[in-house]
Amino acid sequence: MGLQIPSYPELSVEDYLAGEQQSEIRHEYIDGQVYAMVGASDRHGLIVNALAFALTPAARRRGCQLFTSDMKVRLEIGGSSIFYYPDLLLSCDGDDRHAYFRSSPCLIVEVLSESTQRVDRQEKFLSYRQIPSLQEYLLVAQDERRLECFRRSRDWRGEILTQGGLYLACLELELSLDEVYQDLAN
Repeated sequence: MGLQIPSYPELSVEDYLAGEQQSEIRHEYIDGQVYAMVGASDRHGLIVNALAFALTPAARRRGCQLFTSDMKVRLEIGGSSIFYYPDLLLSCDGDDRHAYFRSSPCLIVEVLSESTQRVDRQEKFLSYRQIPSLQEYLLVAQDERRLECFRRSRDWRGEILTQGGLYLACLELELSLDEVYQDLAN
């Protein structure tokens, strides 16, 4: 006799979006199934805040919208709908203004943790690369000074930075690693 694995009915995109508006817990959505999000550490929060603080002036100058953690990105891949909550999402497309998600970001950032880094490096990276507007994908370590940047213009080959700065084409901005990690020194 085989192991019985419970199956759950698929949730429609409309029901998912309606449920997220009322839920106290955030969920990611992959082709009809929802997955609860875990909480973040203080280091994670400080890095996300530092990134938002550093990027906001350039985003405003360029007419872009910058979101941290609570804005979903919507993907359509192979007939499947997917909604993720990136740690930071930047959309510069004036037509990309749905109230609860964005579909055309030019920059996505994920802050790595032990529990999420496999998904951020593999599943999400492969999915995010399918977004035509995405120019850069950043993975930021929270336990060491290390930033990995993947760019469409470099065929998604990664570059690793442990010091200095990084030019973000989407914002025409040089981002300093000192800015990203400044609050962790305290």
